[in-house]
Amino acid sequence: MGEVFAGRYELIDPIGRGGAGAVWRAWDHRRRRYVAAKVLQQSDAHTLLRFVREQAMRIDHPHVLAPASWAADDDKVLFTMDLVAGGSLAHVVGDYGALPPRFVCTLLDQLLSGLATVHAEGVVHRDIKPANILLDVTGTGRPHLRLSDFGISMRKGEPRLTESNYVIGTPGYFAPEQLLGAEPDFTADLFAVGLVALYLLQGRSPDSQALVSHFLTYGTPSAPEGIPEPLWQVLAGLLQPDPQARFRSATGARKALDAAVEMLAEPRPDEPPVEIFDQIGPLPSGFGPTGPIGPTGPIGPTGPGGTPAPGAYGPVPGPLGAATVSDAVPAAPAAPVPPQQHPAQAPYQPRHQPPVPTVAPAHAPVPNASETGSFHLTPPVTHPTPTPAFDQAPTAAGPYGPAPTHPYTARPVQVPDQHTAPAHATMPAPLAPVRRPGPPPKVTVPVLLLALVCLAVGFWALAQT
Repeated sequence: MGEVFAGRYELIDPIGRGGAGAVWRAWDHRRRRYVAAKVLQQSDAHTLLRFVREQAMRIDHPHVLAPASWAADDDKVLFTMDLVAGGSLAHVVGDYGALPPRFVCTLLDQLLSGLATVHAEGVVHRDIKPANILLDVTGTGRPHLRLSDFGISMRKGEPRLTESNYVIGTPGYFAPEQLLGAEPDFTADLFAVGLVALYLLQGRSPDSQALVSHFLTYGTPSAPEGIPEPLWQVLAGLLQPDPQARFRSATGARKALDAAVEMLAEPRPDEPPVEIFDQIGPLPSGFGPTGPIGPTGPIGPTGPGGTPAPGAYGPVPGPLGAATVSDAVPAAPAAPVPPQQHPAQAPYQPRHQPPVPTVAPAHAPVPNASETGSFHLTPPVTHPTPTPAFDQAPTAAGPYGPAPTHPYTARPVQVPDQHTAPAHATMPAPLAPVRRPGPPPKVTVPVLLLALVCLAVGFWALAQT
């Protein structure tokens, strides 16, 4: 098992690394699913501020991969996102080279759709490149793209974290005005989208400086080889060196792309499909498709075929190892069981507990119970009451099984000696009334007298006025 971060996220294996931190595949013990966790590597003020900005992005869009939650543990911090296993656009080009125009148009349409939502929130991404555009595993079906990594993004109007004579981003995907120190703007993101499109259509990184120089010297060039003219006209509108000559919004570029797609030729019958497959790799030992696996299978009750039953993964001990109750509930109520007997396949076997409950050692085998933590309790489940194991009066079973007898219930009734029944009496003597709690008379009487004196003085003072 991996390290449990902040009592919730179990780090499994690293799947990527960026400038500010490493990305891990992790298991979320609260939501019972795999997530991608970005762990911050440095803790200086500048890096922390960028981290805070990135985790604060809450953009809900099917083509945007924004942070979903965050956690801190001592001097470490992380935030989590959906786990996207299909790799990035760089992986696809590495596998297939130049991609078919219609396939690229599908990806560009999704990218511009997500970017329009990002810009509507007033956010400039500033780092659009193939490695930051991820894909879900869709096989040979329609691809599904996710724009990720908002590490250097910023909202328009926010103060910059870099000096005006510094440029932050990825070389090769800068807009010309960024190199001149201009304020981040939406049109800079659109220029990067045009470069990404060239990369997908040509199968290699474009020479942005040579492209800008050609635009400035000769104007818009003719369509490069392999790029249909209607599609090239849209890309040229994204790649204009002058930001005022580009598309002003992602929505406008998307409309022009839709019109261009209608003029593209149909794909050839012999054109091989592009498959988006899992790029992360299999889970390491100890983990399965539905979470951590115990020594003999998935932790918790299993259903038909050995798959975990719904709610099988019960709560797991948190950072302090607190004992909890599993989510597993039998499908049908078990038949009445005599005392000290239990159903053969019940997920829980109630046992009498001593008056002071203690946490079982980590290595103690607990049938069908999770071994790695929890965050919520299940609804009450009534269990049969076992026969008490001690010489104490039996107590009623609580909602989670037999309730332990408290120490004071086992004490004999305390009766003063003068009221104790004679030894030869056959019937128990009536209990003497128990004195109510309160101060003794020698304290009560003086206090009452003092109160009366104060009351009299008060009346006298009122009479004098």
